[in-house]
Amino acid sequence: MMDFSKKKCIPCEGGVSPMKEEEVIKNLEELIGWSYIDGYLVKQFDFKNYDETLSFFNATTWISKIEDHHPDILIKYDSCKISYKTHAINGISENDFICAAKLNRIQEI
Repeated sequence: MMDFSKKKCIPCEGGVSPMKEEEVIKNLEELIGWSYIDGYLVKQFDFKNYDETLSFFNATTWISKIEDHHPDILIKYDSCKISYKTHAINGISENDFICAAKLNRIQEI
């Protein structure tokens, strides 16, 4: 098993190939609750209220800043839907798995 949450994102400016779908599916085994939908890694995080949702959103933005890798985010009152894709390569990279794993760790707290 690979613990993506212990890795650090590597800047991606393009010029590399995205992961093949088979590799994405294999790596998804390491990420509880995440799916591969329309070329994105996607997970909806559910919360009790708006305060918890915003706290998670703030933690997500902090990880995004540290890793310099940013998801698409949809915020509702009691949920936060996160979608990762490495836009520079128009596909999935290891960075997407690293950030997704770190968000799963936050939810464990």
